[in-house]
Amino acid sequence: MPVDPLLLLLDAAGAALTLLLVASGLAITFGLVGVINLAHGELLLAGAYTLLAVERAGFGFWIGLLTAPLLVGALGVVLQLAVVRRLRTRPLDALLATWAVALVIRQSIVALFGPASHTIDPPVTATVLVAGSPYPVYRLLVMSLALLATAFTAWLLFATRLGLSIRGAVADRELAATSGLAVGRLDALAFGYGAALAGLAGAATAPLMSVDPQMGVGFLLPAFLAVLVAPGGGLAGTVFGAGIVGGGESLVAGFTSPVLAQLAVLLAAVVLLRRAAGRRAGRER
Repeated sequence: MPVDPLLLLLDAAGAALTLLLVASGLAITFGLVGVINLAHGELLLAGAYTLLAVERAGFGFWIGLLTAPLLVGALGVVLQLAVVRRLRTRPLDALLATWAVALVIRQSIVALFGPASHTIDPPVTATVLVAGSPYPVYRLLVMSLALLATAFTAWLLFATRLGLSIRGAVADRELAATSGLAVGRLDALAFGYGAALAGLAGAATAPLMSVDPQMGVGFLLPAFLAVLVAPGGGLAGTVFGAGIVGGGESLVAGFTSPVLAQLAVLLAAVVLLRRAAGRRAGRER
């Protein structure tokens, strides 16, 4: 049965916006701190399980949705201060350390909640008619939440003194430090904010999928690809990258299998990366 193009576009937009939440946090931390955080997927996982724990405690979905980014953001600050800060000048060691942190978070969740998958009911079960077919209102709410979070991130980066300081540190870290900026504090704040976005993404998407200890793994590679293919980096580039990777995969999967869709997106990402490398080499010559 053919799928209506409008439904395909809505699903693609939802996938792109969800990935944008995860990838924008990764882009901020990578751009400022310069460390590839292999625990980023587990931070998303922590957000989903925070929501699960809050619901089990009887506080409801919306309290859990608010708690997840706060708790995971605090976890990100601790991770930066305890691990990443000490290894920032040794990228390989930092890579291995964040991988080890990812394993610790995942196994801690298994110890607390067990290895089985869990389901979380969406707080809104209503549907609306889109092209004659019912479409979940909660999916539209998640898309709206992602747009609001992206708009807030843009405001924070481009309309506040904190954002100016962060962008200055990204452009020239040494000059920012000699100018009196507390670069170490900016690192912790940026890492915490990126972690909070991942936690928010995990909590918001938990009712849309199975919550299990492997949940974060499926977001890590797409998020890295979205950051890598972002032209020029930054938030605007990450929006483009998330659209190509998340939206593109969803669109292709509507016509083929999910595996072929992932291969097609990976191939497109490789082509974009090669073209970007070619342009950089041309400018250097």
